Order: sequence, then C-alpha cells, then structure tokens
Amino acid sequence: MTTARRRHPPRRQPTAFFVSLGCPKNRIDTEVMLGLAEAAGFGLARAAETADVIVVNTCGFIGDAKRESIDTVLALARHKRTGRCRRLVVTGCLPQRYAEELARALPEVDHFLGAGDFPRIADALRGALPRALIAATPEYLYDHLSPRRLSQQPFTAYVKVSEGCDRRCAFCIIPRLRGPQRSRTPGSLEAEVAALCAGGVREVSLVAQDLTDYGSDLPGRPRLGALVRRLARVPGLRWLRLHYAYPTEIEDDLLEAIAGEPAVCKYLDVPLQHVDDAVLKAMRRGQGGAAARALVARLRRAIPGLTLRTTMLVGHPGETEAAFGRLRDFVREAELDHLGVFTFSREEGTAAATLRGRVPARVAEARRRALMRLQRPIARARRRALLGREIEVLVEGPSEESDLLLRGRHAGQAPEIDGCVYLALPEGLPAAPRPGDFVRTRVTQVSDYDLVAEVLGPAK
Repeated sequence: MTTARRRHPPRRQPTAFFVSLGCPKNRIDTEVMLGLAEAAGFGLARAAETADVIVVNTCGFIGDAKRESIDTVLALARHKRTGRCRRLVVTGCLPQRYAEELARALPEVDHFLGAGDFPRIADALRGALPRALIAATPEYLYDHLSPRRLSQQPFTAYVKVSEGCDRRCAFCIIPRLRGPQRSRTPGSLEAEVAALCAGGVREVSLVAQDLTDYGSDLPGRPRLGALVRRLARVPGLRWLRLHYAYPTEIEDDLLEAIAGEPAVCKYLDVPLQHVDDAVLKAMRRGQGGAAARALVARLRRAIPGLTLRTTMLVGHPGETEAAFGRLRDFVREAELDHLGVFTFSREEGTAAATLRGRVPARVAEARRRALMRLQRPIARARRRALLGREIEVLVEGPSEESDLLLRGRHAGQAPEIDGCVYLALPEGLPAAPRPGDFVRTRVTQVSDYDLVAEVLGPAK
C-alpha cells in the first residue's frame, strides 16, 4: 500500500515596490537597490498595492524635498493597513539627516537606512536588520559590478562618476548627508558604460555632486577631460552629456573634449547660483560676478553651438534689492538656454542658517517668479533660432498631446529636465520611428521650452 504525498502550493515570490524621490543621483541609488532586491529573490511590484515590502528612497536637501518625502512615506504607509504590505523601509538622505526624529515620528516605518547604507537593502526587505542603520559618515560607492536595474526608458541612463562632496557652500547640507568626495576609477566607469551600451543604452548622462572635482581623490589624479574622451569612444554610445560642473573648476581640456568628441553633447550644466559679489562671498562659492560673466563667454567661445543650463538661488541671506537687480541684469544679458531658479531654504547645520540679513520668504518667491518671467521670452528666442534647421532627435515614444505626434529630445535637452521635441510624421514615411531611434528632423514651430519638428528620416 502506498501513501500519496500531500502537495503544497508553491511558495509565492515576495515582492517589493520602490519609490525614488529627488535627484538623478538618488535614482541611481534606487536602481542599485532594485538590482540587489532582484538578486535576493524579490520580485519587483508595479504598484504599491501588490507589494509585500515598500521602499521609499528620500531626499532631504531642502524644505520642499523633505515635505515631499514625509508626505510620500505617510501616503504609502496606509498600504500596511489596506494592502498586503508587511514592511515599510525608508532610505536615503532624510534618515541620514534625521534618524532619531523620524524613528519617533514615524512608527509605521519598520527600517531606516542611511545614504550610504542602502547596500543592506536585501536584509531590510527580509526584516533582518535593526530598525535604524545609519553610518555617521557615508562611505559606500557603487561600481560596475554592482547589480543595477534601470528604471528609465531602456535607451537612456545616468552614470554617477563620484559620490560626496568636499566643498563647503554655505547653503548646502550635501557634504554632511553624502560624505566626502569619492571618485570611481576610469576603468570602472568605462566598464559600466560599455555594459549599458551593450544592453541597448544609447544616451548616458554623467552626474555627481561636483563633476569637475572628479579624480582629485584618486592616485594619479585622473581628470574629467580624459574620462570624457574615454567614455565618448565606447562602442554603441551616441550621446554623452555632463551635469553639475562647478564653475571655478572647468578646465580647458574638458572644454576641448566636449567640443571635439562627436558623441559628447554640446551641453553643459553649470550651477552659477548668483552673480552679486557679496552674495557669492556669503555663499562661499569661490568666485565673483565678473568671473561668472567671463565663464559664460569662455564656454561659448570654446564650444560652438553650446547649450548652457544653470541654476540660480534667490533669497540667500544678504541678497539686497540691488544684488537681485544685478542677478536680473545678468539673466537678461547672458541669454541662457535653460534656467532653473530656487528660493533659499534655511537648513539647520549649514553656515547660511546663522547668517544675518534674511530675506522674507514672500520676497524670495517674488524674485524667483520675476526671474522666470524674464527668462521665458529669452528661452523662446533661443528656440526660435532653430526654426527651419535640421536637428537630430532621440525618439522617446508617443506624445501625450496627440495620437498623431511622437515625442523626443535633441542633444540640447536633458531627460526629464529641459523640455522636448514633438515629432510630426509626414505621409510616405516607410516606417514610424521606434523609441530609442535617432531621426533627422526639421524644426517647424517653437514654444517657450519645446519644439515641433517634422521627421525627415533615420539619422546617420
């Protein structure tokens, strides 16, 4: 007589849902966590409602970012009551900065991981860590061997060349949240870019807290210009773009690499922050207004056709009406391609938090709006110069504006930041372009921040 074995239903794979807040550098950290979660046997849920564990990678840079992070955590915590979520994990800059306060204020959260502790995410997903794991000084630096799962469209990716920052800008908390400058080796970066391109990535955007300080902490002090040349020649890479170049450290060799390498977008993101001498001194930025003006002229001489992006910070302590007037004059004169304007956020632990001469929040916001109003016609004029010209565009997919249009970007538009190109498909086109394709187009219309162009055919 034989006894039938009782069959047990197969064990369901546990799932995790990730939310990434803040900057592209944070997105990279989230993508490494996605890779680590998969390697640990977790499936990746498409919605919080279906996840066993929810992870929020937070930003703690300024007040608005902190509020968004807290609101997101609280909104997702309800799935512990109404969904199948068993565990809520909060990572990144916010717990790095406020570990004890968050632990008291958010009993819904099961685990907190600091900005350099997220490599332990698999243990947190399993519930195998103490409630808070926060290194006093973050030391982790991902490399080409780190598991990583891209969260953007498969043809574009960010690559972090370094972590942390050694500068001491008065308004910035980042060095305390991210630790000192830690550069990756050129070989590691080349290996990652090569692997990304082998997997279908055509566009890589280099990011760091301070891109131009790359290599200063490595043996032999490799420089950014040499790295750019090396990466630009990786097979399969079509566009290489640079973000966050500190204005006082832009070397001629870097400009020559941008101008001379075909795969490098003629695009540079340089956060100037201000042009008034007294405000820049209070900010500890290491330059004055004359240097900022000279830099813009130098960049445009060195890189024909350059697209220049910058950010300005208004309302910093000591910014008088006269100082703001000098900033307004600069924006009018410089005719920048892309401009972001932020209001000062008084952050405890920064030098600026103790400075006198505070600007009322309503005044700072009025100055921000005034700069953006001033920039709008400038941006439109910069776009208008492209009317009738042929430009290469990376197709991203269908447009949300119309079923008859596609959406893409030209080399002067960074992903998720700088606007887009709406693509019209003429009759007789052999086949509609697919996401990730590069096409030749002719610009037919412009708006303040976007373009409309007709597809002419595949790019060479």
